[in-house]
Amino acid sequence: MPPADTGASVVTVRSGATALSSPAPSSADDNKLVPGGPGYRRTSLALFAAGVATFALLYSTQALLPAISDDLGVTPDQASWTVSAATGGLAVAVVPLSALSERYGRRAMMTASLCVAALVALLVPFAPDLGWLVALRAVQGAALAGLPASAMAYLAEEVRAKALVGAIGLFVAGNSLGGMSGRILAGWVAQAWGWRAGLGAVGILAVVCAVAFRLLIPKARHFTPATVSPRALARTVGGHLSDPLLRRLYAIGALFMTVFGAVYTVIGYRLAAEPFNLPQGVVGSIFLVYLVGTVSSAAAGKLVGRLGRRGALYLAMGTTTLGLLLSLTDSLTAVLLGLVLITAGFFAGHAVASSSVSRTAKTGRAQASALYQTAYYLGSSVGGTLGALAFRSAGWDGTVVLGFLAMLAAASITLYATRRALVERRSPAAVARR
Repeated sequence: MPPADTGASVVTVRSGATALSSPAPSSADDNKLVPGGPGYRRTSLALFAAGVATFALLYSTQALLPAISDDLGVTPDQASWTVSAATGGLAVAVVPLSALSERYGRRAMMTASLCVAALVALLVPFAPDLGWLVALRAVQGAALAGLPASAMAYLAEEVRAKALVGAIGLFVAGNSLGGMSGRILAGWVAQAWGWRAGLGAVGILAVVCAVAFRLLIPKARHFTPATVSPRALARTVGGHLSDPLLRRLYAIGALFMTVFGAVYTVIGYRLAAEPFNLPQGVVGSIFLVYLVGTVSSAAAGKLVGRLGRRGALYLAMGTTTLGLLLSLTDSLTAVLLGLVLITAGFFAGHAVASSSVSRTAKTGRAQASALYQTAYYLGSSVGGTLGALAFRSAGWDGTVVLGFLAMLAAASITLYATRRALVERRSPAAVARR
């Protein structure tokens, strides 16, 4: 991770080492969007709507897993594939679709992705069995793949550097609100009319968000089309993967999402069983804790300004770990508080890591963000599947152990980056010779 900064510095990468510089703003940067300026509010609202739709669709089956298991006669780990297939499809397709955004534009790619995913969402409730449901969810995830990385690149190109963390934080806040509203809507509709009706309601929500996005999103002013070349794409991806800073950010994002995917894939089963025995609608309402993620992700910029990027990550990891420990009790109040802390820590860590990727990559920003999204959603797929397997074999304790190990790994990576940064500060010439 780069050394602590106040958000005004620019991170540059040279020969695998990290350095800070503070150049005067360029005239191009002066022409970019800033809070309070023309176009900034429309951009924020459009990407907020896109974020709502993305997470509402991507995790639409998560709150319904117990109902799907009962109706289709499948185990929790089998039902979890309805979530993992969507995130896996996104992870596989995000790099090629981000490359197409370099040719056809971020705005066009985001619009196409959102519209196709919303249309597929209207077909998902009619899946006749688990195989069809998983297949349609995979297609839906792949369709959504053009949105997250393109959104990050769009913001990096259109928003002034000092406001970038806050702008991305608002997009991530839309993710959290979408994850919350989609699960709550699906849960209550499912309690009255079944899980298929719940998925249909989420599909309608996504259609509304897609229309709002298209009407609000301004035309890009700083995008320059580039020719799509597989060889050039491979060079760009290889360059990003050879950057140790970006590799650490990708790993941290994946590990945060492993915890989040595991916890929220399994929590419905735990709350529907003894000693809680909560009904489907109430289980869906548990996702109101996503509001905490909306606040923590939107506040990520201020958090980085006070603690630096690594400090903010340490705080996010500690908060998530404390939440995991609290969730081990059989007190519903303690479990809910644990979920609040897990959610706050996850969204803060995700906002910091993803914005760091956008600031670090000076070329091929869409591919840099796409690689982050690949790692992030692979973490979700792995976390959801392993979390369900751990729950099946060892109960909630097994899921918590998985989450704790993921946070321990993330903390180790960040600690390594901290020690490396201290060495660079003391002897930059020695590091350059390595």
